[in-house]
Amino acid sequence: MPQGPVQQNDFLNCVVTGTYSDDPFSLLKQVHELESVFGRDRSREVPKGPRTLDIDIILFGSLILITNTLTIPHESVQERQFVLIPLLELLPDCADPFTGKLYRTVSAQLGDQGVQKAGSLYGS
Repeated sequence: MPQGPVQQNDFLNCVVTGTYSDDPFSLLKQVHELESVFGRDRSREVPKGPRTLDIDIILFGSLILITNTLTIPHESVQERQFVLIPLLELLPDCADPFTGKLYRTVSAQLGDQGVQKAGSLYGS
């Protein structure tokens, strides 16, 4: 179930992990280019509203970064089960770089936000 001030359809969410040899600003540039390929036009959309594709950088190793264009860890990670649930499937011992608090503890303290695994939506 989408969170935020704008009514919108449900969406699929996923988390991926990997290695990246450049800096997070370079990754952000590539992410925005990929979103654009899929029709996203950030200049025309309503903030937190419907969009064709939304890719966020949630973590970048143990880096802590706060700038006008990029905040790592993502500023809303601790409020969103739709991020925490798939993140914890890949990285069950992942912790907040600021506090060291395990994200599984954070997730357990959040209420049910209507997150369903994609397989449960399609009968598998």
